[in-house]
Amino acid sequence: MTAAVSTKSAATPVRRLTREEARRIAVRAQLLDAKRPTDLATVVEHLTLLQLDPTAVVAPSADMIAWTRLGESYRPSHLQAALEKDRTLFEVQAQPTGVEPPLAMVRPQAGLELDLADMATWVAPGTRRGKWLEANDAFRRRVLDQLRDSGPLGSRDIVDTSAVSWESSGWTKDRNVTQMLAFLALGGEVAVSGRRGRERLWDLAERIFPGDLTVPPVEDARMLRAERWLRSLGIARPRVVGDAGVPAEVEGTKGLWRLDPDATAESFTGRTAILSPFDRLSHDRARAVDLFEFDYTLEMYKPRDKRRWGYFALPVLHEDRLVGKIDAAADRDASTLVVNALHEDVPFTRPMRDAVDEELAALAVWLGLSGVQRI
Repeated sequence: MTAAVSTKSAATPVRRLTREEARRIAVRAQLLDAKRPTDLATVVEHLTLLQLDPTAVVAPSADMIAWTRLGESYRPSHLQAALEKDRTLFEVQAQPTGVEPPLAMVRPQAGLELDLADMATWVAPGTRRGKWLEANDAFRRRVLDQLRDSGPLGSRDIVDTSAVSWESSGWTKDRNVTQMLAFLALGGEVAVSGRRGRERLWDLAERIFPGDLTVPPVEDARMLRAERWLRSLGIARPRVVGDAGVPAEVEGTKGLWRLDPDATAESFTGRTAILSPFDRLSHDRARAVDLFEFDYTLEMYKPRDKRRWGYFALPVLHEDRLVGKIDAAADRDASTLVVNALHEDVPFTRPMRDAVDEELAALAVWLGLSGVQRI
């Protein structure tokens, strides 16, 4: 998230929160308290994004995040319909920092103009991407012409006629068609129309997005996006949301936070939830330590003997605390949700253990598996 430009008064009073209040604000902001939302559009519009990741040890991340909020009523077909039929959501690859691979995400079409304003700066003239697009302008025009005549198309359907190859030390080196499509998407010229299996299908953005969008100035867009991002987090560090919200202090932590001015911990009622490793409640590791005293790292890229919690350990939320991790995997052949280990960060009480068992059973049912098997 790009830091926003301040329009706040330096004299805004600092709000002081207990750690418990801050945690409850964070949990409620992520729609993980007892009051569940009722539809996917509401979830994505509030969270601002669902991260797409091909790893499906238990379930694809976007689907698991949606299930954790919506419960048994959610089906992966709902996400597909929202993206490809209803067009209430859209898919984008974005990584303004240049770190590879790019982050693939689902965003709500409500607010699309804010995304387009910001993303266009990443391929602006004079940037590395902008210079590459300029050097490959004939290639760009051929891609757009081919999509206009024959779209939607997958990247494999488009011939690489680039004049200058994309240079990278990462996975995108020489992947010129993929990069061209991604950069054209950032500039609002093309968009993901749907998928053929796991392969993205691309088309002209004018066939997918509304035609009456008014794109605001980039600084205004960044401020509004930062405010929406803070609303989805409840409380965050300034490095994440800039000057959005109001300043706050949290007992037991150092430095200032930014707080959604409408956020409150009053009348909080929690529940138990099993989270995706990409869930934004725990995704910011420093924030998870500060607010929840929760130590977590996704260990799928570590050698087996270096893992503490497992290949794809799932964080466990109980009321307003992150209390452990579950090393689990869906065994489709055996039709079971295999639990290799349950790591308790704090000693589980019987009600906590029962609640976690109920969530595991519900997860197995949602996955279409026969039951839970503990190793």
